[in-house]
Amino acid sequence: MKGKYRLSTALDIDDLLMECTSYAIRLANEKYKFDPPLSIYEVNSWGKTGRRTDVIFEYFSDPEFYRTQPVYKGAKEFVDKLSQMTEVFVSTAIPPEFMGIRARRIMEEFPQIPPDHIYMGSRKDKISTDILFDDGMHNVVRSNARYPILMRRPWNQDATGMLAVNNYNEFLRVVEVIADSYSVRPERYSLQEASIVVLVGPSGSGKSKIARQVLEKTDRFEKLVSYTTKDPTAETENEWYNYVSLNEFRKMCESGEMFQSTMYAGHAYGSRKSDVEAILATGKHVMTTMDICGAMSLKTNFRNVITIYIKREKRALLSSILRKNSSIEDKVRRIIAIDPEEQNAEICDYVVEFDRYDDAIAQICEILHIENRS
Repeated sequence: MKGKYRLSTALDIDDLLMECTSYAIRLANEKYKFDPPLSIYEVNSWGKTGRRTDVIFEYFSDPEFYRTQPVYKGAKEFVDKLSQMTEVFVSTAIPPEFMGIRARRIMEEFPQIPPDHIYMGSRKDKISTDILFDDGMHNVVRSNARYPILMRRPWNQDATGMLAVNNYNEFLRVVEVIADSYSVRPERYSLQEASIVVLVGPSGSGKSKIARQVLEKTDRFEKLVSYTTKDPTAETENEWYNYVSLNEFRKMCESGEMFQSTMYAGHAYGSRKSDVEAILATGKHVMTTMDICGAMSLKTNFRNVITIYIKREKRALLSSILRKNSSIEDKVRRIIAIDPEEQNAEICDYVVEFDRYDDAIAQICEILHIENRS
């Protein structure tokens, strides 16, 4: 690391700082008059698929496209803020014949990024920074960065287990949490004043069962019921979620009701800020279970949020997942996510490792100063 910075970040350009897919869709709708118009939600995977969305690829071989790509609203301010927090690099994949255009655009639009910090090429796994921020799931999966972070877009909605955010503010908050994890220990938190406690862990870790049993031991906390598009398959899951259709879920996100939303094993999950505020208004604290993305969103939107990572031996995780009443595809996604999720423990405030549930509950009660009544 150089200078005052303790962290380095590599940023993607297309679909992260500059419009790419959405811009191509807009141009295609203007040119071909699609009825109904092309929607970005139709681009639910990357590459040509034999569907009408393939038309967008014609723009990716046009130099004028790269000269006129709009910069996302808030992108310049985002890079400004990030430049004060970390050393910023650009890692962008672009055809060689358009590299000059891309370099000029970056230098014009983002002068805070030094020209010698601009790297071009599709092998982003060769870039060594602390943090990578990219919308390409393959880039995040293969990255050598210690903290690869995905920007959620319709074409990466199947990504499970990896750290992902929905906007610049969420990303900046995650960077703050990462920076804190380098030097500040959890003891700095006043646990008696913790407003919200989030149990984080991979599928099969038993976080819902643990949270339910901890809640039975105290009246200080109330569980937060979230929303999901996954059909109920077990009564234990039913307690923690309200089930809504995908269209309903999207409307809740677009209306601003949801303060956080994420995808896990192909299903959408989210929480409403008003539900959290309603619990806090009663004088009680909130307890909930979320993936790391939801936990980071809570830290972005509320103060005094404590994250506890539930760590369990891999054999036990696999056994629990295989016993689930769900499809083979669902189980495969959850199993694949186990390894990427393990690194999330590094940015949680506490880690609880256990073999027996009673041990996990005892550890959490000790952390939260709850009398462990049997």
